[in-house]
Amino acid sequence: MSATARLAAAPLVAASARALGEEEAWIVGGAVRDAALGGEVEDLDLAVSGDPGRAAKAIAAELGGHAFELSAEFGTWRVASRRGWQVDVTALRGAAIEDDLAGRDFTIGAVAVPLRGGEPLDPFGGLRDLEQGRLRAVGPDSFEADPLRLLRAPRLAAELGLAVEPETAALARSAARHGADPAGERQLAELRQLLGGPDPLRGLALLDELGVTAVVLPEVKAMQGVEQGPNHHLDVYGHTLAVLEHTLEIERDLPRFAGGRGTELAALLDEPLADEMSRRTALRFGALLHDIAKPQTRAERDGFVGFRGHDREGVEVIGGICARLRASRRLTGHLQGLALHHLRLGFLIPEMPLPARRIHEYLRATGDVAVDVTLLTVADRLSARGKGPIASPEMVAAHLELAGRMIGAALDWRSEGPPRPLWRGDELAAELGIEPGPRLGEALAELEAAQYGGEVSDRAGALEHLRRWSVSTAEEA
Repeated sequence: MSATARLAAAPLVAASARALGEEEAWIVGGAVRDAALGGEVEDLDLAVSGDPGRAAKAIAAELGGHAFELSAEFGTWRVASRRGWQVDVTALRGAAIEDDLAGRDFTIGAVAVPLRGGEPLDPFGGLRDLEQGRLRAVGPDSFEADPLRLLRAPRLAAELGLAVEPETAALARSAARHGADPAGERQLAELRQLLGGPDPLRGLALLDELGVTAVVLPEVKAMQGVEQGPNHHLDVYGHTLAVLEHTLEIERDLPRFAGGRGTELAALLDEPLADEMSRRTALRFGALLHDIAKPQTRAERDGFVGFRGHDREGVEVIGGICARLRASRRLTGHLQGLALHHLRLGFLIPEMPLPARRIHEYLRATGDVAVDVTLLTVADRLSARGKGPIASPEMVAAHLELAGRMIGAALDWRSEGPPRPLWRGDELAAELGIEPGPRLGEALAELEAAQYGGEVSDRAGALEHLRRWSVSTAEEA
């Protein structure tokens, strides 16, 4: 089936055509590209000669969706549905559709098909480029006109398995200095799609090859060439990419790392997190940033290379990156938590088998990122293939064993929550003679840990436990 036939058969196309009647409109962008590649048409981008707001409202009335202005600057409206589809309607950029296509980014997106049917308008050979696996800029000023295309080029090339045409790559390198010019949230949207796409490693490689990494993510570029100690066989940047690669491997085989909890783990990773990013994509982002502070914390003494405090310093660096990208507080905190806690599980290996209290301590410390950061530690450990002690097969096996147990405990914690307190705070204050304040909070925390560890199971036993705890901690103080 041809692209035009596939588009004509799509219910969304037929309904939009009915809604707009005789008004001139063309299907452009991703829908045409996806149809040409044999994919399903799930969303539409339309270019209209008239008022995009009026067209969007007509489509919404026909399809039962909701129309709203998406961008006043670009004259774009969106029709969205709770069923998942969307139609973006944009006013023609120019006097005619040919002018509109001439101003687009890449030839594969500069193809238009009349909404009411007809042959594709393809003045720049986009369909041929798509067939030949090539990503090519429409014109020589493509990147200068919109620097966001510097991020979109590697993202699209990786997503669609295309090679960046040499002249286009040269144009991108010449304009790379403008990579950070677009608004931070627009940069984040492209990075989200790049990291959440089918081949984020290739996307990152292209981002670097085009000279964009140094401009958009200079902190990531700074990891290149930073040598590590004997536990690692790669520099910090190479190790980071290896961690991302192992993160993808874990995603593909979740049952191996979570025992019988693979289905639950997959559902967790697919949950929306923030900024249109799932927890799965955020974990990939976290893999990219978990060692971000190593360049600034590197120290060498007596031949030993260390990065003391890079987990804590990483919180600040990630905060700066997220502020620049205008990320939400939710996403920023999540990524910071992954960096802050990515060493914690490894420190517990010598204590195996862990008592329940230590598991509780880990769950409380890592909080909402407990499952995510545990998966990250697995990818991190699998990527340390040097000759040092933590890279030994025994240590790797122990880490995977503990991680599997911790993931199960963290999933249980998410579904069931902490133990229900046997005593309320005001009751404990009266029984133990503790004033409301930090000391009472410590008592409640101790009660929760004791309940989780199975050390107490009833109110009388809990009260006696806390009396002993109160005496012993007072003596230590």
